[in-house]
Amino acid sequence: MAARFKVKRKGIGKMLRMPGMQAEMLRRADVIKGVAVSISPVDQNSPDPGHYKSSWETDSTSRGGRRRDRATATVRNTAYYARWVEYGTEKVPAHHVLLRAAQLGGRNQ
Repeated sequence: MAARFKVKRKGIGKMLRMPGMQAEMLRRADVIKGVAVSISPVDQNSPDPGHYKSSWETDSTSRGGRRRDRATATVRNTAYYARWVEYGTEKVPAHHVLLRAAQLGGRNQ
């Protein structure tokens, strides 16, 4: 005889917001951050070489996602020019640091 399983949405919501789930999301974000730091470009000719590389940070919340119903973690770079390093400009090619870090970090879990 087949097993029966009845889903309770409230229980799934609790599971998605558990401290353990939030800790796991933060752990995964830290892995991605580590890869991002290691592949970040450093311009030795800039006034502050290494600023972009040292500006990576992570945080997590138990109320993330589109519906604010699950644990999430975020990896971001706080350097004001991070967008231009990621996507490039007319004169500077895109480096896609965060994209590559997410792709590589996902494999190194």
